[in-house]
Parts: sequence; C-alpha cells; structure tokens
Amino acid sequence: NIQFVAKGTDVMCIECNVRASRSFPFVSKTMGVDFIEAATKAIVGYDTSDMNLPTLETRDRPKNFVGVKAPMFSFARLRGSDPVLGVEMASTGEVACFGANKEEAFLKSLLSTGFSMPKKNILLSVQSSLENEMTHSAYQLHELGYNLFATKATGEVLQKNGVPCTIVGYPTEKDGSDMTNALDMIREKDICMVVNVPTYESKRLEDNFLMRRSAVDFGIPLMTNMNLFKVFADAANLHSKGEISGLEPKKLFEHYQGETDADAWTDKDEFH
Repeated sequence: NIQFVAKGTDVMCIECNVRASRSFPFVSKTMGVDFIEAATKAIVGYDTSDMNLPTLETRDRPKNFVGVKAPMFSFARLRGSDPVLGVEMASTGEVACFGANKEEAFLKSLLSTGFSMPKKNILLSVQSSLENEMTHSAYQLHELGYNLFATKATGEVLQKNGVPCTIVGYPTEKDGSDMTNALDMIREKDICMVVNVPTYESKRLEDNFLMRRSAVDFGIPLMTNMNLFKVFADAANLHSKGEISGLEPKKLFEHYQGETDADAWTDKDEFH
C-alpha cells in the first residue's frame, strides 16, 4: 500500500507499508484468530488445522461484542482539497473499537477519531434521490432535540415528510437574498454538524464543495455518506435512551487486565 499526495505536477510519497498491515490485526483481534500466523503457515506449507480458523460460513464470531474500524483523514492539512470520498483510498489512519453492539462500537470508534457529538444545530443537504431515504434519520435527530437546517431542495422534502426544519440559502446565493446562508452559519459556527451527501447526479457542485470544505476548515464534524448518517442517527438515539454506556474508550492493555484467562484466544501471556 503506497499513499501519494499530488498537487499540480508535484507528487510526494507519504506512506508505504505492507498491504493489509492494519486490516489483518484488526480482523484477528475481532474474530479471535491470528490470521497473520495462519497466512505465514499456508505460504510455507504448514498445517493450520489446529488454529480453529473461521470459514466463510462462520457467523458466531465474535459472540459478545462487535468490532468497528473508523478511518481518519487529513483533509484539514490538505488545503483546498474536496473532503468527499470516492473509490480511491483517502484515509491516513484508523481507530478500531469494540462495543456491545454495532451502534456502541460505531459511536465509540467515531468519537475516538476526534469526532465531536453535535450539541444543537445540524445542517442537512443531500442529493434529491436520497432525500426520502434520509427522512427517518432526520426525524430521529429532531426527536432528540436537535435543530435541523437544510438547503432548499432537501428542506422542502423534509417538511413535506413531516420533519420540522429551517430552510437556508445555498452558499452561492448570497447576493440579493435575505435568507440565512448555509456558508455563513458554518463559518460562524452556528452549525455543529454538516451532512452533505452528493451523488453522480448532483448539479450544485460548487455549493456542495463549499459546504464540505468550510466544515473541515472550521473544525465542524462532516458526514458525506448516507449509510454513515443513518447509523449515526440510530446510535445517537440509543445513546440518548441510556442503551449505550461504554463510550469511554479503554486501551487494549486495560482490556487485557479485565479479561479472564478463559477469555484469551492465545496463551494468557501473549498479546492478542
């Protein structure tokens, strides 16, 4: 795996490591098997039948927890870059966390990347083909007491679907409009989280870019994926009900200290 940073004709290599060097340890810890050892044995022709390896049909590992790995990005240091994800690898690090369920593990890993839970106001702006899909999640956040703001097209659909929200102007509509502008709210930090989900059908490319880039520049949490937004809304909802309690992260060594010898899938004196 090699990561490059390119600007104009200048290309720099910022990282070079063995592919799967982060993924294999995470999957090994989560499923309780040393895949790196298994792969090494397979390469040199050693038997792995004693390693209790899972198969493609295995569905009960792990049994008592869920593992989630959240990516970290360096968009704040790449001035002018568009903080939206495509098929290329853009993350420069990850945080892996365990939780009692998917929502707990997700929220814990998200917070561990430096993400801050929004306190009051959330800005929503998504491609029209996704507006109905986001209605349920938006209403969940409304029920949690968040004030929702949305750009015109998104706001009109939410209001039609019964989700209270305040419509604000697009960033490029500042001239001659008395409507509160989305970009001004981001820059004045009146917004605590920005949800901007474009697709290949998006027409307002400049408006979307300005909202995303300004969120990064002013240190405001940003989400650009609909599935991510829906899981976040579910997790925030469970958290508000007190059903997610383990959000204070523990170091792996602290986890070991609270573990019984029977819980360890390696020798009790080995790291796992």
